[in-house]
Amino acid sequence: MRISTFRAVRCAVNGLQKRTYSQTTGPRHLMSISDLSASELSSLVQNAASRKEAVKGGRTPSPLATALSGKAVAMMFSKRSTRTRVSTEAAVAILGGHAMFLGKDDIQLGVNESLYDTSVVISSMTSCMVARVGPHSDVVNLAKHSSVPVINALSDDFHPLQTVADFLTIHETFANPRSSGPDLGLAGLKLAWVGDSNNVLFDLATGCVKLGVDIAVASPKGYSIPDPMKQLILSAADGVKSPGKLSQTTAPEEAVKDADILVTDTWVSMGQESEMKKRLDAFSGFQITNELARRGGAKEGWKFMHCLPRHQEEVADEVFYGPRSLVFPEAENRLWAAVSVLEGEGKEGVPNQSLPCRSCAGATDSRWSFENPMSDAVVHRNYVACSRNSFSPSQRSLEAYDDNGPPLEPTLTATP
Repeated sequence: MRISTFRAVRCAVNGLQKRTYSQTTGPRHLMSISDLSASELSSLVQNAASRKEAVKGGRTPSPLATALSGKAVAMMFSKRSTRTRVSTEAAVAILGGHAMFLGKDDIQLGVNESLYDTSVVISSMTSCMVARVGPHSDVVNLAKHSSVPVINALSDDFHPLQTVADFLTIHETFANPRSSGPDLGLAGLKLAWVGDSNNVLFDLATGCVKLGVDIAVASPKGYSIPDPMKQLILSAADGVKSPGKLSQTTAPEEAVKDADILVTDTWVSMGQESEMKKRLDAFSGFQITNELARRGGAKEGWKFMHCLPRHQEEVADEVFYGPRSLVFPEAENRLWAAVSVLEGEGKEGVPNQSLPCRSCAGATDSRWSFENPMSDAVVHRNYVACSRNSFSPSQRSLEAYDDNGPPLEPTLTATP
């Protein structure tokens, strides 16, 4: 993962005044886990578990099968993808909708057409946009000018769908299947992240803090969580009764001590290929092995997770293909995470019976309201595209991007 900018993080941490859009003036968007309260994140995971059980048991409820009936979902992917594309297209199919894949050969965000123009036009023809981009500002600006929900399917800074899938996997493995509540029954677990500090980690760590799961991060010197992002992760504790603790070290053995779950990811993300040799040298000794877990003192029943694709230097075959590995159930759970986010229908019996906000399934054809859209300087507050039910939005917004609105000339691109 390449961190292109932390301007959004600095804005949020410094408490810039944000412009708030109500449910009646615009859709809500899923940009990052930081936009969710603990109970909202729990609701998404519980809904994913419920839908998975129903569909795999041959009991697909009719409201689920028709949630996106007659609706088109635009999948705007600037980066190559396997799991994200397949899971999103399959989720839309389960929900009765039609997925339209727009790859980098079909659309280049901000290149041939401004982000403003692209967002306005595509959102006028579809019911939802799912964007897999490079700079996080791309998906934020798509959301700002969109009349329909926008879901961040990966950016250089965040990967919220992966986090929902990861907590579904952890919940299935460690919690009582019937456990509910804001912590999903996971409070007190410890997760050890051994590897690069990247977009997957940032959202996963935020979720850990919200759900009472301690997370220890081991990265080589120079590859730890940047301070602005660390501040944002720690701010996830606001309003949480027993938040998880975040710790950092340069020693993998220290991180895995007493860990229930060991996690890693790629050491060389897309766009970092020129740094490969330097990174492989820096991460020498950070491969997850049974010996590392034994030497560091991981819990006896520890499990392993990886969001894929995997490279052998990151984790030994004995772990990746061994009985402790959850990687393939974790990959499948990307589907159920996408179903939960796209459908967003609350599950009866869940505390605060609504998910975070209106989803693609329940979105109306509302429009953003600007006094003067050609010159209005907007500090944008992100919301989450998840539920057609009403809710009280999270008090903390993650990204605040200062944007001068659409370009004055058609040939210019929107200011990120």
